[in-house]
Amino acid sequence: MRAYELRRGHGKNLEGDKLRAIAEASFGSATADEGKVFVSFGAIERLTAWTDGKQLFVDMVMKAGVPDGVATDTITRNNRFLEAATGHTAKERAKKAQDAAKKGKA
Repeated sequence: MRAYELRRGHGKNLEGDKLRAIAEASFGSATADEGKVFVSFGAIERLTAWTDGKQLFVDMVMKAGVPDGVATDTITRNNRFLEAATGHTAKERAKKAQDAAKKGKA
């Protein structure tokens, strides 16, 4: 499971059914149950996402041995989902992850 920091003030964009709508726009279909969103698409066997208003939590199980085209499309759609849900680009998310790792080691 990974936790992604949300952009300041972005938590309100995920309230109610909005996180499911973002996942559906990114992956084509998504279901929600008890505040968690569930997706299965391409190389993603199961993706579960939820938020506490400050962070987005994503638990993902990937399929092995998928064709390159499917893997590329899956990565693209996953990045699109994470950007829409967190408000941060892939580059910003990577920078925040590096900063968090440095703080953890210090």
